[in-house]
Amino acid sequence: MADGRKTIGIFGLGLIGSAVAKLLIGAGHDLRGFDPDPARAEALADLGGTACAEAEVWSAEVIFSCVFDTAQLAALIDAAPKGGCVLVSVSTCDPDRMQGLADASAAKGITLIEAPISGTSRALSDGDVLLMVAGDPKTVERIAPLLDLLSRQFLHVGAIGNGNRAKLAINLTLGLNRAALAEGMVFAECLGLAADDFLTIARASAAYSAAMDSKGALMATRDFKPQGRIRQSAKDFTLIRDGAAAAGQGLPFTATYLEMMHDALEHDEGDLDNSAILLPISRTPPATD
Repeated sequence: MADGRKTIGIFGLGLIGSAVAKLLIGAGHDLRGFDPDPARAEALADLGGTACAEAEVWSAEVIFSCVFDTAQLAALIDAAPKGGCVLVSVSTCDPDRMQGLADASAAKGITLIEAPISGTSRALSDGDVLLMVAGDPKTVERIAPLLDLLSRQFLHVGAIGNGNRAKLAINLTLGLNRAALAEGMVFAECLGLAADDFLTIARASAAYSAAMDSKGALMATRDFKPQGRIRQSAKDFTLIRDGAAAAGQGLPFTATYLEMMHDALEHDEGDLDNSAILLPISRTPPATD
């Protein structure tokens, strides 16, 4: 893909979609997008993009899918007209369904590329994320300038499906880092340490992880304005658990983390930032013999 102004489409204008839109519009691209939420469509117009009907989005050369899950991506492809666009899915989806969705896309002349994101929506808005890209190498090379714009790095990880396999394995590790930090903070506070003091100590210790930088202050202040929602993490960890089970592997820490997220969902906390995993941990009663 040569440098210059491109007409780019986007489906889904939530946290991730709006961050993608901001970067693309800021780079001078003509962005047209669709979201069923009128407020999100209005926000796109405020950024300088064009909110339009689904059919108009499909006329773009490259389209980013930022929908919630695999079912929504499948519905998008099912409703797509025939054409010759590249559809880049940045959502976390079921890796075992991606090849079938790529085949369904190809039957309509659409090339499906996976590019799930490792990083928060805030990091994405700064172009400071990793994209795990999978699919046709020549197509990836053609859209590389756009992938570079959205990320600090993108890695081509092979055939369709591998992008989301890598993303789920990374999400497992990241989510459990987040949960460990939350439980450590709850423990420190119940022992009488101030949360911000504990966070300072933890960052200087052998226990340090990047989760402390991205989520530590949110936990310490209980400021759970979403960068990545608990509802999304629960969806991802359900895919992780089910994928492992299908391969004959149990994941005990994943099971516990899912229990905590289900508790959060039951307490209407699903739209809080995923750092709010601290809340169900803090509600957990002491273990008894």
